[in-house]
Amino acid sequence: MGKLNTLDWICVILLIIGGFNWLLVGLFSFDLVAAIFGAMTTLSKIIYILVGIATLYVLILLVPKFGKKK
Repeated sequence: MGKLNTLDWICVILLIIGGFNWLLVGLFSFDLVAAIFGAMTTLSKIIYILVGIATLYVLILLVPKFGKKK
């Protein structure tokens, strides 16, 4: 995959946070982001949006790699 730049690392961290949050929601019905920042406050919405943007960014980076043959 090569070296990750700063934006790549930020997106990876956001995806880890989002994935961990969904794990907690699925297993325990506990939304960590809402618990820390409040349910659907402006800050929690920003975090959810950033996780979504990070997901789209990583998808855009990965899709071309799936089409390549080794």
